[in-house]
Amino acid sequence: DIDSGLATDGDADRVGLYNKAGKFIDSHHIILLLINYLHQHKGLSGKVVTSFSCSGRIKKLCAHYGLEQQTTKIGFKYICDIMVQDDVLIGGEESGGIAIKGHIPERDGVWIGFVIWEYMAKTGKSLDELIEEVYDIVGSFAVERYDLRLDEELKQAIVSNCKNGSYKQFGSYSVEDIETTDGYKFHLGDDQWVMIRPSGTEPVLRVYAEASSSEDAFAILDATKATILA
Repeated sequence: DIDSGLATDGDADRVGLYNKAGKFIDSHHIILLLINYLHQHKGLSGKVVTSFSCSGRIKKLCAHYGLEQQTTKIGFKYICDIMVQDDVLIGGEESGGIAIKGHIPERDGVWIGFVIWEYMAKTGKSLDELIEEVYDIVGSFAVERYDLRLDEELKQAIVSNCKNGSYKQFGSYSVEDIETTDGYKFHLGDDQWVMIRPSGTEPVLRVYAEASSSEDAFAILDATKATILA
């Protein structure tokens, strides 16, 4: 009879949650929940700063509430630099590092978990019910990721292909636009995208995808993997 679980990494600066059924709730959803709670329920405002690999639904929810949203390169140091200078409500990254107004301009997984639990306690709603309220505004979504361990020559060849605009299509998914803030994000229409970026900390090529469901996101990842490894 457990309503939620809290998970952190070893030094507790990153956060993940579990719902009543034991399903993992990622940082994209946690950031959206924090926007709803801090802005709608607590009346706080400020800029929402997120890294390049975060869900596009964050920008959509910010637009809905009239909050400014800013995207940074990947790495919390870029978010922190903005937090110490500007009026920032939430700063968050895909890997689970999140900071909020009224605390410190640094990641704190335990604190963020407690804030979400406070949200649940004050509303009397489950994580799933609170997430459904977000979905009612931005639509359901999932962000998935593959970490491809490739030899350096192949990895650099793929990055060069991204840089040169060689990828116009991944399977049946046509590229409509490309962003290059940090890595290469290929927009595929219908709020779907795939992003290719070499890791700055591990010998891997990271491939991210967002779609309306986990199954659709993995389908994009599989199509992208087949294309870049062909």
